[in-house]
Amino acid sequence: MPLLAYKEQRILSPQQLRKLSEHKYSCFSASLLDPLLQPWWNWLVAQTPLWLAPNLITIVGLILNIVTTLILICYSPNGVEPPPRWTCFLCALGLFVYQSLDSIDGKQARRTNTSSPLGELFDHGCDSISTIFVALSACISCQLGHYPNWLFFQCFCAIALFYCAHWQTYVSGTMRFGRIDVTEAQFSIIAIHLVSAILGPEIWLTKVGFGKIELWYGPAITTIVCGVISLTYVFSIVVAGGVGKNGSTVAGTSVLSPSIPLTLVVLPALMIAQKSPDNIFTEHASVFILAFGMVAAKITNKLVIAHMTKAEMEYLDWSLLGPALLFLNQYFNCIVPEIWLLWFTLAWGTQDLLRYCAQVCLEICQHLRIDLFRIPYSAKVSSTSSVGSQINFGVDKNGSTSHRKSKSKLH
Repeated sequence: MPLLAYKEQRILSPQQLRKLSEHKYSCFSASLLDPLLQPWWNWLVAQTPLWLAPNLITIVGLILNIVTTLILICYSPNGVEPPPRWTCFLCALGLFVYQSLDSIDGKQARRTNTSSPLGELFDHGCDSISTIFVALSACISCQLGHYPNWLFFQCFCAIALFYCAHWQTYVSGTMRFGRIDVTEAQFSIIAIHLVSAILGPEIWLTKVGFGKIELWYGPAITTIVCGVISLTYVFSIVVAGGVGKNGSTVAGTSVLSPSIPLTLVVLPALMIAQKSPDNIFTEHASVFILAFGMVAAKITNKLVIAHMTKAEMEYLDWSLLGPALLFLNQYFNCIVPEIWLLWFTLAWGTQDLLRYCAQVCLEICQHLRIDLFRIPYSAKVSSTSSVGSQINFGVDKNGSTSHRKSKSKLH
């Protein structure tokens, strides 16, 4: 479907919209930090005006997170120059605010009786974008630009882990959060930013111990260990088979099919970064990560929609145009300056993602007859008591059947 035809052609079919209306969010969380943070989230949502729409809370947090990260990038676009300490503190604050607002949007939806499948989709969509900026900001704060291969690995590891979390959801029908998961990762990155803000970003290049190992190895190795544990858990679910017919996904497709779109993003990115005669990744690390991150966010959103509508996921996407041009340009000995195509990839991927998300939200709003960023005056306000909320919405300590993430629903 041509990208410019979004307004003329609908993205979601009538069958997908019907399946979306029937979708029930299923989740299991074993997070260590979520129970400890519940009092803070409960207090925060109690201070939130009842007229404030849940999706508006989410998007405000995302915008703040993006803006604070972009400020950091402006001072250290390649992660080599040490950014001012206040920019690291700003990133820590922006991430904390985003994490808090992202955790109360579901509670706000219950308070105002405005929970809907759109809320879940919007929440995951914002998370897919936030993941890119959070991972990149952590790498810059740790000065990983001095080690481009590690910077590449850390950022794409975060992108892949987020995608795989939704892959296993597409297979099993249930979103699962482990003991060390998204909340723990976010607070670990907040801690990294605070260390850089207090002691300076250069602290991560300090050599310690008998082997003179630099401090940044600590967060890097931790990421590897947690990533391996997470991926082992995800693939154990995928290999065990899905909830569909004959062990297929919720849409009745192969449990391995979601690996194709991810491969079409990560593999070209790796090849382009390694084969570039202009060292395009080393010289323009932030632009490279953001460009491919937008493409990854697009395919992740399509995976979430495929799960919620119980539909087959399309493998090819127009957002892959930028990476394809970069790859072909290298094949023909870079007849076009690579930096031009890289900026095109970022611009194209960003507008494609935004147009796609806007059109999907519009179609769902029209189908469900709701507003994206406004609570209708006719909305009934529910009881704020946790017991009443659990009875009305079926929430318990082991899982959730609402339309928001578990950490937003557990009381």
